[in-house]
Amino acid sequence: MEGVTVVEHPLVQHKLTLMRDKTRSTKAFRQLLHEIGMLLCYEVTRDLPLEAIDIETPMASMKSPVLAGKKLVFAPILRAGMGFVDGMLELVPSARVAHIGLYRDPKTLVSVEYYFKAPEDVAERLVIVMDPMLATGNSAIAAVDRLKERGCNNIRLLCLLAAPEGIEKLRAHHPEVHIWAAAVDERLDAHGYIVPGLGDAGDRMYGTK
Repeated sequence: MEGVTVVEHPLVQHKLTLMRDKTRSTKAFRQLLHEIGMLLCYEVTRDLPLEAIDIETPMASMKSPVLAGKKLVFAPILRAGMGFVDGMLELVPSARVAHIGLYRDPKTLVSVEYYFKAPEDVAERLVIVMDPMLATGNSAIAAVDRLKERGCNNIRLLCLLAAPEGIEKLRAHHPEVHIWAAAVDERLDAHGYIVPGLGDAGDRMYGTK
């Protein structure tokens, strides 16, 4: 599917299956989201630019690669996107974190913003928007819209599961935003939930249902 990278690594697929199981405890679900976030972070950052610097090893002088340019911004969509943050920060501890507070109106399925906070120079950085579920696409579109209002033009989206409807809608609004997902599921149901999916990721992570 154009504009989508499905991460098929065996560990990602194994952990995703465990997360789908409705008998999984809140504690286990949260831990698995942390772990799978780290694995997905490897993939979404695979092509980051490098530059060579001079260093001294215990044995000799050498040129060695480090990340080039300004630090990344991780931008979780609250609240479920926060499940990715700690695991990804373990891999990229110097990354900045923006917070995008959105909720989905249960009747209209339209995203409503209630909070936004980002680094002042976010427009100069690569921003990785994070949300476990790309369902209707409304939240992802609203998040990218908001970031573009701040001048961002280098944005990626990271999710666990994506529905074809959400992918199509996001790509229609923001075709330059590439999507990384652990799986693309069959469809949405009448209430805008991904099928077969894994339920409401926020509720399962925080034990609120």
